[in-house]
Amino acid sequence: MKQLHLQEKEQFQILFRQENIDRFEDRFRVLEVFLANEGHLTVDEISRLLRDQGDHFDAAFVAETLELMCQFGFARKNRFENGKMRYEHRHLGQHHDHMICTKCGKISEFHNQALETLQKGIADGHGFHMLQHRMEIYGICNGCMQERIDRIPLSMARQGESLTLSSFIGGTGSRIRLMSMGLRPGDVLEVISNLSQGQVVVAAGDKRYVLGKGLAEKIQVSRTTQTEAAPPAAQEVVAGGGSMPMSEMREGQKGVIFRVGGNGSLRRRLLEMGLVKGTSVFVEKYAPLRDPLELIVKGYHVSLRVEEAAHIQVDHVS
Repeated sequence: MKQLHLQEKEQFQILFRQENIDRFEDRFRVLEVFLANEGHLTVDEISRLLRDQGDHFDAAFVAETLELMCQFGFARKNRFENGKMRYEHRHLGQHHDHMICTKCGKISEFHNQALETLQKGIADGHGFHMLQHRMEIYGICNGCMQERIDRIPLSMARQGESLTLSSFIGGTGSRIRLMSMGLRPGDVLEVISNLSQGQVVVAAGDKRYVLGKGLAEKIQVSRTTQTEAAPPAAQEVVAGGGSMPMSEMREGQKGVIFRVGGNGSLRRRLLEMGLVKGTSVFVEKYAPLRDPLELIVKGYHVSLRVEEAAHIQVDHVS
């Protein structure tokens, strides 16, 4: 490639001097910076690269030079999917096509000789003499596809999957509704059923939730590893052995919930707050009269009366 670029520079000097193009030295600097950078660059991007090396040319001069480079066969311009004009190297005798990611804008070059032969064969078969061609494939690159696969709406989840609730993407009303139901980012959800034209039933901890498709589409979930689905520390916990009521924890201590007690309505309220078995909790502070205590649970601040906290057993306190 280095030898090829040297040849390009030599031919540039011959042609531009032969045609008496003005400001030759400045235009040669544009060529040098252009050849030193692979990819598909806009006029602004090339101007910025020039400035970074101490060459302060206005954008109009850079654009004019690039047009001349296209005219003499040193560059090729493309406008992918009605985007900005971009310039790439044009090396004689070399051809490639493009794949463009519609999500991140990444442009990848590829060459497939079998495809080139097939295209020529198709043209010949139709009695058509092909002068030039260009192929642009639009889709989603591997990086964006991986992100897309890892994070999906709950409405697309399959029965039996274990997923982590990542975020709510709906408006304020739907967010409040979901949180009032007891769902929080970080919750591990088990998909019990997902009917194609109906409801999504999930379980979080020991509580079931029935969600309409519209609401399930506003919940973003990600694939859950076995460790996330059931932390070993939480599984191995047994009563006693250093456990204590949450009400006896001190400010700055953290622990893992292994039992939630209380009567029916109190226990239900605690579970709806996200205080379920296996959840890590951090005691941020107590009120001046030591009631209530302020907790951080899954990134949220939770206020709990001491008498309520007494019904929650925690272990692994540190």
